[in-house]
Formats: sequence, C-alpha cells, structure tokens
Amino acid sequence: MISDISSEIIERINGLVDSRGGVEEDELYNIIDCILLEEKYSVIGLSDKLSLRRNIFNMIKRFDILQNILDDDSVTEIMINGYKDIFIERGGRIERYEGSFSSREKLLDIVQRIAGRTNKIVNESTPIIDTRLEDGSRVNIVMNPIAMDGPAVTIRKFYNNPLTMERLIGLGAITPEAARFLKDLVRAKYNIFISGGTGSGKTTFLNALSDYIPKDERIITIEDSAELKLIGVDNLVRLEARSANMEGRNAVTIRDMIRASLRMRPSRIIVGEVRGGEALDMLQAMGTGHDGSLSTGHANGAEEMLMRLETMVLMAVDMPVGAIRSQIASSVDIIVHLGRLRDGSRKVLKIAEIKELERSQTGEHIVLNTLYEFMQEGVMEDGRVAGSLKKTQAELIHKEKLLAAAL
Repeated sequence: MISDISSEIIERINGLVDSRGGVEEDELYNIIDCILLEEKYSVIGLSDKLSLRRNIFNMIKRFDILQNILDDDSVTEIMINGYKDIFIERGGRIERYEGSFSSREKLLDIVQRIAGRTNKIVNESTPIIDTRLEDGSRVNIVMNPIAMDGPAVTIRKFYNNPLTMERLIGLGAITPEAARFLKDLVRAKYNIFISGGTGSGKTTFLNALSDYIPKDERIITIEDSAELKLIGVDNLVRLEARSANMEGRNAVTIRDMIRASLRMRPSRIIVGEVRGGEALDMLQAMGTGHDGSLSTGHANGAEEMLMRLETMVLMAVDMPVGAIRSQIASSVDIIVHLGRLRDGSRKVLKIAEIKELERSQTGEHIVLNTLYEFMQEGVMEDGRVAGSLKKTQAELIHKEKLLAAAL
C-alpha cells in the first residue's frame, strides 16, 4: 500500500516539476508535505507519513533506497548485485539488506546519477569505472555486459567525521605508545608506507596519521578518487586523477600528478594508493628531498609490500632488481602493516623500519627491523580476537631524522 502511494505521489510531482533538478530541495519538501496533508491521506499515521516523505524525496532528488543505507552511519560498505540483491557490512560482518530497488531501470538511473556527479561516463563501451560520492565515499561500478546480472555497485563509505588516531586507539586498532612513536616519526619527516589487504583500513589510517603533520606545512594529496580529509591544514592542494574521455584522450594519471607536484613547492606529498608504475615516481620523490611523504599499497604483509613495490616499479621501467631494491631501501623509512582479523576488526599488525640493503651471494635483499608486532592471545567468548600491539626488543636504528628534528 505504502509503495503504491509513493508511486502515485511521485507521478503527481513529476507532472508539476522537473524531477531532474528543476526544483529546490526545500520547495520539493513543501510540495510533498502539501500532498500528504490532503484529506485522502489522512488515514496514514504520522510515522508512515514521515517515512513516505523521506523516501519520496530520496527517490526524486537523491539515490532512492540507497540513500537510506548511505545515511546509516553503522554501515561501512554497500554491495549491490543487480537491483534485487543488496548486501551491507556492519560491524565487520556482511548481511543482506531487506530492501531492493523497484526495477533494473531504477538501478540504472541511480548508477548514471552517481557517475554523472563526477562527470564520468559508464555504459556498455565503458563498463567499469571508479568514482566517488560528494562525501568522499569510494564507488566502483561494473555494468553489463561484464556484470551479467545487472549493474554491480560497491561503495566503501567514508566517515562524515573521519576517524582520528585517538578514536583508533579507543577502538583498539593501535596502542597509545605506538601512536606516539608514529607521531614523532611523522613530525620528523620519515617516509612512511602503509600496507594492508582490501578493507584493512589503509586510507582511514593514512588520514589519521596525516593529522600529525604540522599545520603550517604545504601538503599535496594525490588520489585516484579524492577520499582524504585533512583537517586544519590551510596550505593544502588536492589532486584527483582523471579518466580518458570517449576518444581515449586527456587522461591525467597518478604519475602525471606526482611529477607535477614536485614543481608545486610541497612540504609533503601524500599519495592515496600506488597500484602500478607510479610507485617509481613516488620512490623518486621520497628519495630526492621530499621527506615526510606518505602512501599506501595492497599487500598481505610488510615483506610482501616490498616485493609488490619491486613489481610496480618494473611496470614503469626495465631496470635491474638490485637497483630497484636499493632505491626502495634509500627512499622508504617505515612500513606500517594493517590487517583485518577474523572477527572483522582492523588492527595495526606490524611497524617496521627498513634496516639496510644486505648483499649476499644470491644478490641484494632488504632487511626489516620489526619495532612493534601484534600478538594474538586467543579468542573471547563473543568471538572477538584477544591481543595487542607489542613493542619488540628491537630499537629504531636510523635516528638521524629524529635527532635533526630535536625529537
């Protein structure tokens, strides 16, 4: 009954205004309110009217049923597998959402609205795109014919209030001692690389770590889709990659932006994530006087992150592996590895410094000095993993930057 009333009211509104934006939000709310106050709708209870009001507004001006999920702060990820099947992640666990889109056409309309907000095109010719919502939430869209059951949309929600290091400490993601240690490293301009698997919280941690950068510095952020929200920084330049147009031209890549940033007098360069040949440009920036740079990358361990960096550099240039390892060892100071435990919680699992490039009969190898490591102590009755980040007996070896910064 309620859905029929929604359809009826929307049809009336469409006859009055251009639902694609020809009416301001306040005016649309007034129109909906006037209709709901009519005698024929007097039998509807107040709570149902409020729900109708919100749903009708979302259908016309926003993202239909998707808007209700986006407004739910407890949801961290949204997975849409065609118009009938919606799954959400809440508290680290995936569950099916009880609602669905009214039709395949409705979902297609929402997909085009999302893409259009960042001037991107998604269709059968360009069936895969990465984009973002206005709040910074990351969106991946895969269209038919690749997605056989209809559009597949994955949304990694961004917190309206970004998680600070204090909140991460409160959630048990890191200890106060380790956070203070990283704070000193950031202030002393150590080059820090954050590694982790999908959904381990790399971007969230990078954002929190960036808050330790002195506010009077000039910061350049470089991202595929702008997600970082640095608070209290006045001298900030945010750069976002641009896809090629329909003719395959005018793309602006991460590599292009890293090179451009070097001429912009940066105090720090923050690259949201390296996935390919831009790793070479990032390492060269770190190793040529742009200390204090931060970045992230996908890996299942700190050691694996080093191997992945080698592979990514080889995507850009053909050079001896020994030379690549030498550049990594001289450019990156610290690796912070994050992980997602089986209970869904996200933790800092390791903090290690790059100790040296060790030469042996088999070639050059990067040696890590592990400073902090997560120690699992068991599983609680409610399924939560018990354990904490422990300081190892090893001490930081390369203290030159700390000493230079009087820390």
